[in-house]
Amino acid sequence: MEVNFIQENRINSEMKEETRKSYNGLAGLRPFFRNRNSFYHNELIKYFRFIVPEGKKVLEVGCGDGFVLSSLKPSFGLGIDFSREMIKTAEKNTNNTSLKFIEADIESVTFNETFDFIILSDLLSDLIDIQGALENLRSACDERTRIIINYHNILWEPLLKMSQKFGLKMPQKNANWLSKTDIDNFLKLSGFEGVRFERRMLLPKYIPVVSGLLNKHLSSLPFIRSLCFLNFLVIRKIPRKAKEDYSVSVIIPCRNEKGNVRDAIERLPDFGTKQEIVFVEGHSDDGTADEIKQAIKAYPDKDIRFFVQPGKGKGDAVRLGFSEAKNEILMILDADLTMPPEDLTKFYHAIASGAGEFINGCRLVYPMEKEAMRFLNTLGNKFFARAFSWLLNQSIKDTLCGTKVLFKKDYEKIHDNRDYFGDFDPFGDFDLIFGAAKQNLKIMEVPVMYRARGYGETNISRFRHGWMLLRMTLFAYRKLKSI
Repeated sequence: MEVNFIQENRINSEMKEETRKSYNGLAGLRPFFRNRNSFYHNELIKYFRFIVPEGKKVLEVGCGDGFVLSSLKPSFGLGIDFSREMIKTAEKNTNNTSLKFIEADIESVTFNETFDFIILSDLLSDLIDIQGALENLRSACDERTRIIINYHNILWEPLLKMSQKFGLKMPQKNANWLSKTDIDNFLKLSGFEGVRFERRMLLPKYIPVVSGLLNKHLSSLPFIRSLCFLNFLVIRKIPRKAKEDYSVSVIIPCRNEKGNVRDAIERLPDFGTKQEIVFVEGHSDDGTADEIKQAIKAYPDKDIRFFVQPGKGKGDAVRLGFSEAKNEILMILDADLTMPPEDLTKFYHAIASGAGEFINGCRLVYPMEKEAMRFLNTLGNKFFARAFSWLLNQSIKDTLCGTKVLFKKDYEKIHDNRDYFGDFDPFGDFDLIFGAAKQNLKIMEVPVMYRARGYGETNISRFRHGWMLLRMTLFAYRKLKSI
């Protein structure tokens, strides 16, 4: 790999040299301080592993002695650090041929290849040109690259400075102490945007029982989480210009929706380079299957396909439709047509433009038609929206809107990693949202006008299914927060 250097800004050279000399002198002491604070470092690695799957191509900027990078087990890992002695220590500590360490300064370097993940672990506090460093990192990113930044909560500054004086923490020269607002501003200036933000670790030292209680359960609660020691931020590069010509598969799961089949076909707008409509029928008793077969003959100019799901539930139908879909973008359209098919154009432009990577419908912005959603359903939707925004660290206003849109290649990643959550969701909504968040996809909501059902009756039982959704939310808490 070639590394292209840019002329360093001489105004900052003296301060940078002071910091460099400090880290050169501390290179041999890194294992000592890591062992002294082993609980903190083990918890840090645990969360990095939660975000970064094994076998990915990873760049770590400010890699130090290579501990974090080697712990992630990448297919190829590149570590760069401006401290020559740190790089020598990293090379000495590893015999892994998939890892490479280079002395380089991110404030004066660009790259000629891209990575799946880029790690900036406790690095922003050392930089003297944060905007310049982030701008240089754009050369190492494609539209799927995720940059993971962790930094200390500014509230902990006095305690950490005291820890340095007593030799409990590795000394740090000329540290920046940054607020979330500061970092958000740097991201905007350098062409990045946040995907998710999370605060973790109320207690960075191990105390039996107490550490587990505070860090796994209390640290994620409102107000208390603002006191956490660590901030984690996952960001992506904002596309400069996005492609807008993709093929689309519209998946329509249906059970007892005979009267809506032809409306769904006729009202579907024309967008994308090509479209296919995939009906997945759920053992109806009103003649829905026969109606779909007749509609296929009645619209020979349209690419319409038909499958009967082997199991039960919308989730089972959606997974079958997604597996059979042939095109680049996957869309779910509920056959009750309470979400107007005409609005799918908005979803297409949202994902094709790069505004989001997982597009979710939102029915709770515009006024609804009378009887479109009952009062208790509305309360339930608002409750689950708040719960999910907290669980996923991304704002979600409506978790249960049936219309969801994503790229097939992203769905395949969710499918391949479904074992993490398991096959627990008969509806399919939670399965996709959890999976999208686990894959660090940018979630974007499209407000829609929710309309009253024109044919048939709902297949949803408010109380039975509401209890089931609550149980799934608690399950997600254990898998997403208690790690």
